[in-house]
Amino acid sequence: MSGFKKSGEHPAEQSEKEQFVIGETEMTLATAAKPDELMLSSSEAAAAKEAQVSGNAGTSKTSAAAPLLQVRGLKKHFPVAKGWFSRKNDYVRAVDGLDFDVMPGETLGIVGESGCGKSTAGQMIVQLLEPTDGQVIFDGTDLASLSGEQVRRARRDLQLVFQDPYSSLNPRMTVYDLVAEPLIVHGLASGKALKAEVMRLLEAVGLGPQHAARYPHEFSGGQRQRIGIARALALKPKMIVCDEPVSALDVSIQAQVLNLLKDLQEQFELTYIFIAHGLPSVKHISDRIAVMYLGKIVEIGSREDLFASPKHPYTEALLDAVPVPDPRLRRKREPLSGELPSPVNPPSGCAFHPRCPYAQDICRQQAPALEQKAEGQSAACHFPRHMDEASTASR
Repeated sequence: MSGFKKSGEHPAEQSEKEQFVIGETEMTLATAAKPDELMLSSSEAAAAKEAQVSGNAGTSKTSAAAPLLQVRGLKKHFPVAKGWFSRKNDYVRAVDGLDFDVMPGETLGIVGESGCGKSTAGQMIVQLLEPTDGQVIFDGTDLASLSGEQVRRARRDLQLVFQDPYSSLNPRMTVYDLVAEPLIVHGLASGKALKAEVMRLLEAVGLGPQHAARYPHEFSGGQRQRIGIARALALKPKMIVCDEPVSALDVSIQAQVLNLLKDLQEQFELTYIFIAHGLPSVKHISDRIAVMYLGKIVEIGSREDLFASPKHPYTEALLDAVPVPDPRLRRKREPLSGELPSPVNPPSGCAFHPRCPYAQDICRQQAPALEQKAEGQSAACHFPRHMDEASTASR
């Protein structure tokens, strides 16, 4: 069994240059060399996306389509054991009430700093974690009402791409076995049909038949993530939750995986929830973006509106933290003070008020509701921000 030559990478890791814009700042990233049938020009992809999805605060505007996913009052509280008898007298409020819809064919990005609950929310959506409260309604079915075999059948349409492409793959299984396993478990293919389907999936993610007999340790990080994506595609799902799929990869490889995900979305008519730390990657792939802070959504809106005119001070701070490579476009930054509060004992009123430079008495006393502040844009803030032209242009 042969491994890769040290002198070079597989062609799937070779790259070409593509420009995309963060506000008014251009950043160059490398995009993956993709099979001809998967390639779309950026203008064609943008036109298709714009025709398909036009976001607003809670639900995208599509042609009379019903939401594929509805999340209502979703919570996850982990008990904290204290004392000699391990009494559970407190809780970590990892997710503390989420409400949003995802329409067929769109990509909802979820961003926030570490500890805000975004990955926990993704795991509850795919039923890897049981919610403390709330509903996850997928394709008209409340997933919390399902059990056993019903959950297993529902997962055929709802898959997950994990953050770490190495630990999520069994090191004792070949690539062929990893991709074939979901097809075998669900009884969807066997024999020659199984082999043909595995080869088709590997080709779709930029790998070839020569990789099928190799093991995960023989691949680079980007190639391992491609294997994980192929496995998620095996059951032909309607939605894929991407839990920080590029955070462990180099910047150039991140762009390859992002563009692969966009191409696969067009080819397989997929719906994504894309969870990430980095705003550039979220902007590149998302139609709408939800910003989370301490277990709650503090702002949600279309990609264009959120980047051009953020309404919540936390969103504004996240945008200010994005590096600007052009010295002529550098702006004065106002970094956030303090650390993320403890989810065991969150602040009273607005959870962001200890770090907010605009906080007033009402912010300390009353938690703001997530309400529409502009067309297609909602924020949980008593004093939403209104960016002037100069500030908007600098982004």
